[in-house]
Amino acid sequence: MSDLIGGDRSAGGGPAGDLPEAADRRLTSGAFSSGLTVPDFAACLHMGLRPVGLVQGFCVMQWGWTGQGSIMRGTSPYSTAGRSGSYSEVFRCPHGYVSAEHRSFGQNFDQPWVEQAWAQGFGSAYGRLMEEAGEAGAHGVIGVVDTNRHLADLNVTEFHILGTAVVVEGWDPPPGTPIWTTSLAGQRLGKLLEAGLMPVSVVAAMSSVRVWASCMTEYLMSGQAVTWGQATGTDEVVQISKAHMEVRRLARDQVRGMLGGDSLHGARLDVFERGGEDQVIEAVLRGTRVRRFKDVDPIPVPKPTVSLA
Repeated sequence: MSDLIGGDRSAGGGPAGDLPEAADRRLTSGAFSSGLTVPDFAACLHMGLRPVGLVQGFCVMQWGWTGQGSIMRGTSPYSTAGRSGSYSEVFRCPHGYVSAEHRSFGQNFDQPWVEQAWAQGFGSAYGRLMEEAGEAGAHGVIGVVDTNRHLADLNVTEFHILGTAVVVEGWDPPPGTPIWTTSLAGQRLGKLLEAGLMPVSVVAAMSSVRVWASCMTEYLMSGQAVTWGQATGTDEVVQISKAHMEVRRLARDQVRGMLGGDSLHGARLDVFERGGEDQVIEAVLRGTRVRRFKDVDPIPVPKPTVSLA
């Protein structure tokens, strides 16, 4: 498998720094740790991957509203630079009258400052995971899993990324060779290699769309629709539907900007909603950036360790 490693890792990395005392103690204690299941562990050994330790990275980010169109600047390699443009759409009142309680104007717009803050937090946690992997002497990190959660009711989010650092048996990479990462492990990683594809890095992007509800959206989201004083039948909540379509498109655009000429494998899209008529809709798209290095080449079937004959 030594000929599989190579290429740049433009979608990851982070500034180098000293590891926390707890991480340094964990990596140098000599005790073995892994985030793999028993079948994944066995499959990786069969492919010539030797786990050397569990590695992880953390970051806690706080951000707040800074105004439409503004961006929180950061140095993270995970950025919104790959987006094909911003999104803003206005929804007008169809009723022809205005009152103090009537929402005659509604709008959807993306929030790049939120996306940039998320990217900075994810990128910082990812960089610390890579730092631990480097300290462990790893060639790659497999089974990468990332989670993020809000702390209390504040605009504070904790990012946590972990994976299992591995070395390729019998391979001595040249100095400066980047560490590759993937969310895959075990049989799924084996099938990827059989197909002639090599993992380059995990990629992730978050998009955020704010919904300021118009009158029709407010009525429909509260379970009623009123036009000229009369209730109508079933109807689509167009403003919410368009927000969902756009938040997915924005996340895909960001990931495409990270891939360059490579492909995305094992994509997962998670969508979250907050609020009632006035909502914030967010999407997080994750996957593994892969690059072709050879034609399909099946891995030899392992020999059975137990015979029933």
